[in-house]
Amino acid sequence: MPSDTFTHNTNAPIGIFDSGVGGLSIAKRISEHLPNEQLIYFADSQFAPYGDISNQQIIERVNFIADTLITKQCKAIVIACNTATVNAIDQLRNRVTLPIIGVEPAIKPAARISTTQKIGILVTQATANNARFLALVEQYKNGAQVFIQPCLGLVELIEQGLQTSDKFIHLLEQYLAPLIAQGIDTLVLGCTHYPFMSEAIKKIMPSGIELIETATPVSEQLKRQLIKHHLLAKKTSNLAHQFYSSSETPTQNKIFSQLWGTSINVELYK
Repeated sequence: MPSDTFTHNTNAPIGIFDSGVGGLSIAKRISEHLPNEQLIYFADSQFAPYGDISNQQIIERVNFIADTLITKQCKAIVIACNTATVNAIDQLRNRVTLPIIGVEPAIKPAARISTTQKIGILVTQATANNARFLALVEQYKNGAQVFIQPCLGLVELIEQGLQTSDKFIHLLEQYLAPLIAQGIDTLVLGCTHYPFMSEAIKKIMPSGIELIETATPVSEQLKRQLIKHHLLAKKTSNLAHQFYSSSETPTQNKIFSQLWGTSINVELYK
């Protein structure tokens, strides 16, 4: 394992990773919220979605990517993946000393704003079955009814840039139907891929349903940690964010660029 000694270089990059493109929803918010920070984004596309691999495999991939980002002198790491967070963040924090920020479904704010006290959470299968996640639901639901909906297949389609396809919409309708039937008024997007389907959700759900995602809370927590450890970047210019993937496809650059909002080049890293 590479040395994880704290860097005191305030202009060192921030490492962000996900099983695929979903974490771009987090990275994009961080780039907006902390415009002086350089970002290194790692998509573990070869193993996406993490919901389809074992807990041990998730831990192995998280540790490999964290070690890679440490080798690249990152000053902090954001696990921009709900499944990776609930399965592997505790052991990673025991392995390394630099700040590790995870992402978890925003159950607490959802319970605070729900008037019907009926909350839906869209998650991957691995998150739905995770004991840490289920404990968080119990801890923060504040008496609300919480309906957990696993969404098999959605991540794979988003990875292919097919979130507006008929197949995707049909699948999404199937997953939202039982939540609509329960009368939820708040819907938590419990996977970082899911903000990319927000518009599709709004067209299917009744008006007035509040969508809750975690990009802003994660970027705010990252900023707090950087300030705490005196690592907030000084004003810089010509920031060059870097994007890596563990797999290479003909459409990868196009999909990344579409979700990021500007043209980017994704490099292969295995």
